Amino acid sequence: MTINKSSGGDFILVGFSDQPRLEKILFVVVLISYLLTLVGNTAIILVSCLDSALQTPMYYFLTNLSFVDICFSTSIVPQLLWNLHGPAKTITATGCAIQLYVSLALGSTECVLLAVMAFDRYAAVCRPLHYATVMHPRLCQSLAGIAWLSGVGNTLIQGTITLRLPRCGNHRIYHFLCEVPAMIKLACVDIHANEVQLFMASLVLLLLPLTLILVSYGCITQALMRLRSALTWGKALGTCGSHLLVVVLFYGTITAVYIQPNSSYAHSRGKFITLLYTVVIPTLNPLIYTLRNKDVKGALKRLVRKDESTGKQILSK
Repeated sequence: MTINKSSGGDFILVGFSDQPRLEKILFVVVLISYLLTLVGNTAIILVSCLDSALQTPMYYFLTNLSFVDICFSTSIVPQLLWNLHGPAKTITATGCAIQLYVSLALGSTECVLLAVMAFDRYAAVCRPLHYATVMHPRLCQSLAGIAWLSGVGNTLIQGTITLRLPRCGNHRIYHFLCEVPAMIKLACVDIHANEVQLFMASLVLLLLPLTLILVSYGCITQALMRLRSALTWGKALGTCGSHLLVVVLFYGTITAVYIQPNSSYAHSRGKFITLLYTVVIPTLNPLIYTLRNKDVKGALKRLVRKDESTGKQILSK
């Protein structure tokens, strides 16, 4: 398939242009996934805010996660759909910079936010009697703030360094989005130092939060082993299962992209893995939390019944 040449400083997002049939299938899949992401995550935010039973630390962090997922998908998917649908595969230099900064900030924020949510589950299971004291509102706001600030700090450093690299007229990005690993490949200078910096940042923002998550769940497992109660195990699985599944999906895909060998990054494997954590996982998150969570399902039912009763009252008048 012929790709239009870029005009001026525009970039060409090669993406899946070498597979035109696949592009048509992906357009439908990505569009449906994006709509489900918007509906599902918006529903979780509304339910968590409107239902007093869900105004707890766990759902405060879940609301933040849903908001991150909506913004993360929105920073990537509209441009991806535009490129999949038509022959033009270009993105302006400004649009590329915005996408790079925003998506990197939100992705980094989600990494830290998942670690914060693991600490919340640790406090709920291992310190149940002191949970309300430990996870007081000010601490929850501070932890969420740290997650957001770490994302912004990381993107300002990595994004700025990446965009300042000389490209010597190279505008062809072998990916479907402006992402740091793909962007540094455009540089016409030695990028070894940048690759080391990217690897170190990946260690800090991927492996450090992942380590904290594993430590939290290690403590939870130890606490459950001491109790040896089937009822307690069931409650813990209900409390932690959804979060653990999200962690496995998100970290399993994003670490494969940022920790994998650089030589294989530009190949289709990297693009499909990126497609998973940028498009598919934000769609699955609300499904995981609603299907496995009785509190959320109960809150949704209460809101639906409330809307029905309000509608009947209006009609009766």
